[in-house]
Amino acid sequence: MKIKILQDDQSYTFRSYFELSYEAEEILAEFGYLLVKSHLSLPKTNKNLDNLLTIKEKINEILPLISLSNETARRETLVAPILLEIIRYCQCKLKIEYPLKVNNWLQGKLDYLLRSKNDLLIIEAKNDDLTRGFTQLAVELIALAEIEEQDIFYGAVTMGDIWRFGKLDRQKKEITQDINLFKIPDELMELGCILVGILEEKY
Repeated sequence: MKIKILQDDQSYTFRSYFELSYEAEEILAEFGYLLVKSHLSLPKTNKNLDNLLTIKEKINEILPLISLSNETARRETLVAPILLEIIRYCQCKLKIEYPLKVNNWLQGKLDYLLRSKNDLLIIEAKNDDLTRGFTQLAVELIALAEIEEQDIFYGAVTMGDIWRFGKLDRQKKEITQDINLFKIPDELMELGCILVGILEEKY
């Protein structure tokens, strides 16, 4: 018999799903979604992103000098500088701590929401535990799919120095977790090409 995880009379924030001890597959099944883990074929831009080389050099210089023991430190020193450069390339909007409420099971704040003319991208920043962080990201993607018209949604969860992507397909009711990890600063250029590529994507 299937155990019901979410209770009808209870409210859950996006953060709640990070804290639940259940497997991601079990939590996403509550929303009717299947979790798949595989290599994601992610969009990549052909644009020249040379300014990211400057960001990469700065990160290399400051990493030995700063403590990354909390989420705020990681967001301000590793995540925000990258995203600020990405929105400059894309000329897209960046919302920070963006409030979103669909219902009592889908509510909370998105760490970063990037919106271009063509697409949306959620970034969830975590201090630790990329696995449970992905569960929270997946639920945030489900919330976005409830209010936006497109069928494909991308997101990423990051601990600052490590990034993992996810993709929601609304038609298939499927969320794919990329088994690849992108490491910062070494793979910053590749990460940047993907972030810009997603925001340029047309459906």
